Amino acid sequence: MPRTMSPKQIAASLTELWSPRVIAEVDDSYIKVAKVHGQFTWHSHDNEDELFLVLDGQLRIEMESGTVELNQGEMFVVPKGVRHNPIAEHECLVMLIERKTTLHTGSVVSEKTRSLDEQLRPLR
Repeated sequence: MPRTMSPKQIAASLTELWSPRVIAEVDDSYIKVAKVHGQFTWHSHDNEDELFLVLDGQLRIEMESGTVELNQGEMFVVPKGVRHNPIAEHECLVMLIERKTTLHTGSVVSEKTRSLDEQLRPLR
C-alpha cells in the first residue's frame, strides 16, 4: 500500500541541526529535510542547483549578489556555482531538492559537513 509522509513533521522530529536527511528520491534527485538554526557556511555547488522550501519559520540566504528572505511556504533555487550561506535567526524547518551528486557543503569541509551516508541513514 502506498505510504504518505509529512516533510514538516519529519523535519520537526530531527534532533541535529544542519544535518539534512533524505526522505525520498525523484529520478536523479534527493528530497531532503533539515532543522536549521544559526549560520551554516559559505559554499557553492559547481554543477548543481539547490532548491530550498521553508516548511516552518524563516530562512535568509546570503549570496554575493544579494540576500533572499524566505518565509513559510516560500522557495528559492540557488543556481549552480553561486556562493551562498543559509542563516536562520530562529529554528527553521526546510525541504531541499538536490541532485544526488550534490555535496552537502560543496568543496568546503567544516564541522557541519555531512556525508551522503549520514544523510541516508534511517529515520527513527
